[in-house]
Amino acid sequence: MKRRRKKTKDRKEFRGIYILPNLLTTASLFSGFYAIIAAINGRFEAAALAILISLILDGLDGRVARMTQSASNFGVQYDSLADLVAFGVAPGLLVYLWALQPYGRFGWVAAFLFVVCGALRLARFNVQIGSIDPRYFNGLPIPAAATMVATTILFYHHLGDWAPGRHIPILIMIYVLSFLMVSNIKFYSFKKFELFKRKPFHVLVAAILIFIVVATEPFLMGFLLMGSYVISGPICTLLLLERRSTKKKDESEALEVKTSET
Repeated sequence: MKRRRKKTKDRKEFRGIYILPNLLTTASLFSGFYAIIAAINGRFEAAALAILISLILDGLDGRVARMTQSASNFGVQYDSLADLVAFGVAPGLLVYLWALQPYGRFGWVAAFLFVVCGALRLARFNVQIGSIDPRYFNGLPIPAAATMVATTILFYHHLGDWAPGRHIPILIMIYVLSFLMVSNIKFYSFKKFELFKRKPFHVLVAAILIFIVVATEPFLMGFLLMGSYVISGPICTLLLLERRSTKKKDESEALEVKTSET
């Protein structure tokens, strides 16, 4: 009798889900859905801001799950589905209505390419968890691609009459972002950067300076920071490849020296 009660209790615990991190994921999904509604109504700045809010909530749910030890397979799958809506469908529809609609078929195909590459990126990330170096992302993360789209739109609206023609540059940017998401280019993940551990004093000074600059010109600095992160991927990959080739060259030279000595 006791064994049956224990088994029933274990099954109930197994079927339960954690509330707090999944509520944050739901809030991120809601923000992404609101971005879709705002884009349809022509409120492009509001849609872009909603995507950025979804980005913050998406970062919080994972950290809360790890801090409270409430991570689960359900949460991982739910988070991926929410990410596809908030960082795939929402920015894809937003950028189409904002800049790609004049291209007709080619415009919505570019927007769809962004969505499908984002979905492929999420699926590949889920199956590669634990098998790749956690310091780097394999391909541009879909939240980063969506943030690049959102900050670009906010930057254009911030420039106003000074903004250049947006249609062709945005079309090229969407194709580049789509390619980067499904590529094997390495992007730094910042997962090893612990905020709650002791750091040198200059790290705090640098963080304060960055905060002040971003607070002064948020739209400009947001666009520049995201652009720098997108560009950092190819640069980081080239440096890693060069380091590996140098290491292999040194190992081969050491092996040749060892062989000649024997």
